[in-house]
Amino acid sequence: MNKSIRFVLASAAVLMLAGAMSFAQSGGEAIYKAQCLKCHGAAGMAETPVGKALKMKTVADPIVKKMTKGAMVAATMNGTGKMQPFKGKITDAQINDSVDYFRTFIK
Repeated sequence: MNKSIRFVLASAAVLMLAGAMSFAQSGGEAIYKAQCLKCHGAAGMAETPVGKALKMKTVADPIVKKMTKGAMVAATMNGTGKMQPFKGKITDAQINDSVDYFRTFIK
């Protein structure tokens, strides 16, 4: 019986740690993955079918590298080119957080 209790406790500990790890991603990363990934790609390189079809600029593009955070937030809120506006679809804080996450790709 002692082994059964230890097994249950060990299993519960593993499940709790796994759950905690899933919450480890930042809010910006979660929003980016939910809203931006399909076009901008996992690392902002627009390597997705949609990104390629729309001929999106990548984080390596000098124009993107020069954009301020404010300009990126405005582009995300209001849309730009073929990018849809996200104002009203997600919160301003979520837009800010996703832009912060996207900017981590710029080197």
